[in-house]
Amino acid sequence: MERVLAAIRWLFDSERGPSDRLIPRWLFLRALGCIYFSAFFSLILQIRGLIGPAGILPAGEYLRAVAQSLGYARGVWFAPTLLWLGSGPHMPSAICWVGICASLLLVLNVWPRGMLAVCFVCFLSFVSSAQEFSSYQSDGMLLEAGFIALFFAPAGWRPGFSVGSQISRASLFLLQWEWFRIYFESGVAKIIGGDPEWRNFTAMDEYYQNGPLPTWIGWYMQHLPHWFHATTVFATLALELVLVWMFLLPRRWRIVCFFIVTPWQLGVILTANYTFLNYLVLALGFLLLDDRLLTRFLPQRWKQSLSPTKTQADGHLWATPFGGQLRVLKLSFVALMLGWIFYATTAQLIWMFSALPLPMAPVAAIEPFRIANRYGLFGIMTRGRYEIEFQGSEDGKNWVAYPFRYKPQDLNKPPGIYAPYQPRFDWNLWFASLGSWREYPMLSRTEVQLLSNNKDVLALFASNPFPNGPPRQVRAVLWQYWFTSLSEKREKGLWWRREFLGLYAPTIEREADGTLRGVEWPTVGPRE
Repeated sequence: MERVLAAIRWLFDSERGPSDRLIPRWLFLRALGCIYFSAFFSLILQIRGLIGPAGILPAGEYLRAVAQSLGYARGVWFAPTLLWLGSGPHMPSAICWVGICASLLLVLNVWPRGMLAVCFVCFLSFVSSAQEFSSYQSDGMLLEAGFIALFFAPAGWRPGFSVGSQISRASLFLLQWEWFRIYFESGVAKIIGGDPEWRNFTAMDEYYQNGPLPTWIGWYMQHLPHWFHATTVFATLALELVLVWMFLLPRRWRIVCFFIVTPWQLGVILTANYTFLNYLVLALGFLLLDDRLLTRFLPQRWKQSLSPTKTQADGHLWATPFGGQLRVLKLSFVALMLGWIFYATTAQLIWMFSALPLPMAPVAAIEPFRIANRYGLFGIMTRGRYEIEFQGSEDGKNWVAYPFRYKPQDLNKPPGIYAPYQPRFDWNLWFASLGSWREYPMLSRTEVQLLSNNKDVLALFASNPFPNGPPRQVRAVLWQYWFTSLSEKREKGLWWRREFLGLYAPTIEREADGTLRGVEWPTVGPRE
């Protein structure tokens, strides 16, 4: 029994943790604060149009449906969000502003544990109520990292490098474990997904063109020869399935791994807009390093702050008459939560290979909180680039397009670099273009809101082509886009070429009495 207790303390008690990861912890937490800030900043500009009371998918409507279906108590667990307290026009924005303030304080190293808790609750409140607009793996990655970081961060109001507050081995390992799983599970998904493009080394041939939001650097990368793209397919699989196991090896190998995966992530950031996803993976990678390596890059005055100290940030707590009992309770809670996450993530990894009869209840119980996820990026590659475009008309014959802020639309406009900013409306339209309008209620709801010139929804677009009054009819059409060739770009200055495929969602019209009527039904068939 004593050995078991000693092992638990060794794993979960920060006082017994390693003291050579203080700089990586400091860097990771500052980076995590920046990532949280980017998430909240992008939301503050969109949230009213996405899930506000007059938005495309109102959160209040969704929560009422959840409560009616599951009951209030079960509904709160199913959708853990502060919007249960109120989902009026100001509450979603208030949550974002609180998240922005907390993330900036986290960057400034002010009460890290408290600010991490605030950021987690605020971001979870959005994710749990945003429906289609929060179905991305990147949201789960941030929530998982943010929750584990609560046990990883130092105590105190202004902890600095926190020399007196060491790191629990379990929290450090789980953050490295998340980093590993993002890579490895994505590699496994590419193999077991059955997509022949990975087996034939053609997966990258049109990757830069067909992703959610390409970049101008990706345009040039697309025009490199096939041998380059085939090489990057091999390198991707080798990195995701083999190289990342180096995180379990001794120090020298971990450092080598870091200096391989970091340039790789920087390349992905420059050639594709995957919001904050790659920035988070980049930040997690710093946990492969240690103080011995990073100290040489610090100014001399910072090195002095790393000198050992005997003070503990929360030592006063354990000095109370009940300090021993509180310490046991804290250690038990930490062991329970981190052990739970490890089981849930490991079980999901095992299930990718074999349907072993492991208990599913612990996995399902914490699923609503998105703190123990399974990942699998690009298991199936997109075969073409399709773009949905909303159009309005006064007479049903002459149609005017609603201009997007970030999605490809103007053939002369170079694709930009926007990450870590995440335009969730534009992103969701990319996913919707690969399926049917019936699978994505946001399509028809957007059309309805455009028929009334809803200002919150119109703010998601670059401008309103009908400033004097809403159009009589609205429709959503589908185009297929391709990068232009080098010669087309040189001669015409065009970045894109496109072909009209037809009507994607029903054309709707608002009658004089306010009723809505379907005018024309979609003609577009299924995509590849």
